[in-house]
This record gives sequence, C-alpha cells and structure tokens, in this order.
Amino acid sequence: MFSHVVVGANDLEESKAFYDAVLGTLGVPAGVVDVKGRVVYMHNGGRFLVTRPIDGQPACHANGGTIAFVAASPEMVEAWHAAGLAHGGTTCEDPPGVRHATEGRVLYLAYLRDPAGNKLCASHRVVG
Repeated sequence: MFSHVVVGANDLEESKAFYDAVLGTLGVPAGVVDVKGRVVYMHNGGRFLVTRPIDGQPACHANGGTIAFVAASPEMVEAWHAAGLAHGGTTCEDPPGVRHATEGRVLYLAYLRDPAGNKLCASHRVVG
C-alpha cells in the first residue's frame, strides 16, 4: 500500500545514528545520504526517509501519528526497543509486550519516540 514514509528531523546526524541502530535490528541496511541531504533507508521494496522540512521550519512530530515497522519475532521487537533507548529514543505507551488487536489478532509491540519526537512502533504478529 505504501511506497515510502518521510519524517522530519532537525538533527540529521542524531537521527541517522538512531535509525541506523533501530532499523538495523530489523535487518535494514544503514541509511545513505542522498544528493538532497536526506537519510534514506531501503528494505523489501519500501523506503523510509528522514529529512529537514522542505519549508525551512523546524521539524515537529505528528500528534496522533505512529509509524510501525514489521519485526520477524518478539525478540526482534525487544532488540529494536533496546537499540532505540540506547540511541536517544524514549519509551512511550506500555512496555514492550503482547497486545490484543481487533479480529482475534495478537501482536507483540513496542513503542518509542525518536530523538525528534516522532512516534514509532515495532510490531510482530503472534496470532491471527
């Protein structure tokens, strides 16, 4: 459904260190800086980009927005969360663990805010 997701950041070096660590736990190669100065991550046909806002205004997080990354196991979710905390992220919501979603699905989730305040999730579908 999605071709790419872009988040804003004011400190691209800090954000690159954070995303290299957390996405690396999910098997995503380190980000590359493109000719426009954006940090680009490519994996399984999708792209995730971190950039300074085009309008020149300071970056801010999307209130109510969450970006979720697929993890292959609960252990990968835990590693993602730990890497995020070790690289400037802050935990939010409940601790990593099992959540019951709609229609009988069971998910293992962890939530973080990146150094710029963007809300992120690592998600592994346990059942359903």
